[in-house]
Amino acid sequence: MQASCLCGALTAEIADRGEPTTILCHCRDCQRRSGSPFGVMAYYPDDALAITGDAREFTRSADSGKRFTTGFCPTCGSTLYARGERLPGVTGIAVGTLADPAFPVPHRSVYEQSRHDWIALPAGMARHPRGRDS
Repeated sequence: MQASCLCGALTAEIADRGEPTTILCHCRDCQRRSGSPFGVMAYYPDDALAITGDAREFTRSADSGKRFTTGFCPTCGSTLYARGERLPGVTGIAVGTLADPAFPVPHRSVYEQSRHDWIALPAGMARHPRGRDS
């Protein structure tokens, strides 16, 4: 499976290792990063990914105090990946970059405290007011 930025200059080849852990995040930082009411990342082991192309990175502090880095294409601006200090050894791939409408439903929804009221989520999805520990 391959993920790609809008212009195709930054890609990630993903080895088939089963279903990733997928998180839908409503935090204000993900809203701003994605330009959408939420961001969705599918987390894979680092050794299952091969990222190619030129990327720029932006690092911020998460609520936990840990660093969270997103990688984006300097040409088209699409976010392709994210790495969190809290989850060493895994990289999140922005689900939209996979362009797969059959991609599985996220495992959990986090930062619901800033979820837009009009967003409806599937019944049974794990939901957290802040991070997964809330």
